[in-house]
Amino acid sequence: MTSSTSTGRWLAVGRSHAPDARTAGTEAAEAALARGSAKLLIVFCSHRYDLPALLGAIDARAGGVPVIGCSTAAGIAAGGPGDAGVIVVALGGSGFSVRAAAASGTGSLRDAGAEVAATVAELEPREHTALLLLTDGLSGDQQEIVRGAHAVLGGGVPLVGGCAGDHLDMRRTFQMLDGELVESRVVAAALGSDAPLGIGVRHGWQRVGEAMLVTHSEGTEVLELDGRPALDAYFERLDVPAEARTDAQAFADFALTHPLGMGRERGEYMVRFIGSGDFERRSLMCIAEVPEGATAWLMQGDRTSVLDATDAACAAAIDTLGEGDPLGLLIFDCIARRAVLGDVGTATEVERITAHAGGAPVAGFYTYGEIARTRGVSGFHNKTLVVLAVG
Repeated sequence: MTSSTSTGRWLAVGRSHAPDARTAGTEAAEAALARGSAKLLIVFCSHRYDLPALLGAIDARAGGVPVIGCSTAAGIAAGGPGDAGVIVVALGGSGFSVRAAAASGTGSLRDAGAEVAATVAELEPREHTALLLLTDGLSGDQQEIVRGAHAVLGGGVPLVGGCAGDHLDMRRTFQMLDGELVESRVVAAALGSDAPLGIGVRHGWQRVGEAMLVTHSEGTEVLELDGRPALDAYFERLDVPAEARTDAQAFADFALTHPLGMGRERGEYMVRFIGSGDFERRSLMCIAEVPEGATAWLMQGDRTSVLDATDAACAAAIDTLGEGDPLGLLIFDCIARRAVLGDVGTATEVERITAHAGGAPVAGFYTYGEIARTRGVSGFHNKTLVVLAVG
């Protein structure tokens, strides 16, 4: 267990790699709750567990405390990255107020964002507020969730979080609220704090070649770039291996490290994850909307640029806190960045994040998309590192 304390507030992290779901849930929850009763538990876990058993064990230790969580592409904590296991984060103390919710699942993604955002109005007032969102990135355009939340909250409440994973199977992800396991839903925690909540956002991807115009798109599907079938334009611009030109899995593996970029935000180009290619329609299937008429680039990154972005995101989040040290860092890191870094680089990244934390706990997960809206309406990201510094 690692923990950090400030006046009236504390943050602690428990982790277990036990193969048995009940044992793992119990160990991680008990470690996180060693300080006593919390205001919120956040769970990040492998989808390969017996998830009802895991969640039941955690909920049994929670003692009525709200629990939100999701399955992951892999977990992150101060001890390093891990493909298996469970991480439980506990926030406690009188300096926090929390309301947790899950969207009903009966409306659109925009409706879901609006529904969970309404919980912010139920919070005991605090000087600083944020809405933490855990979503299913396979369920459609995640920017719609951001739009829905923004429509309710306006620009005054930042949004932060990430999309659940399933170890790159890209089939089913899971979300959690209290004792309930759900799919294709949005779970959220409205968080009020007496101290600042800082958010840092960076990716480290760089443009390749000249700009292209998105001449035909339908939501998340890009059909034409510069008037050419999008898949053909992609092949022409990049040295795509022969196998990836005909095999869907080989293409997905290649595209993992060769995304699309769009207009600038915070000095960087927005990135869109290319999940697959449609070899019949000759189109590119993305995780979030790529608007028709947008200017786009192909992107690539390397270990140096991605690690530089790690440092920049951590520094930006912590700088927002002012003179205070963080209680802890919550990390939402795209699984595609891990593919660029490799095993050694991934371990180095977690070491750098831990160094920025200065001894405070670190916890998070590798995502299928990241959420960070601190200004404007846009706030869904791909292949990006989002850091929430809890002051």
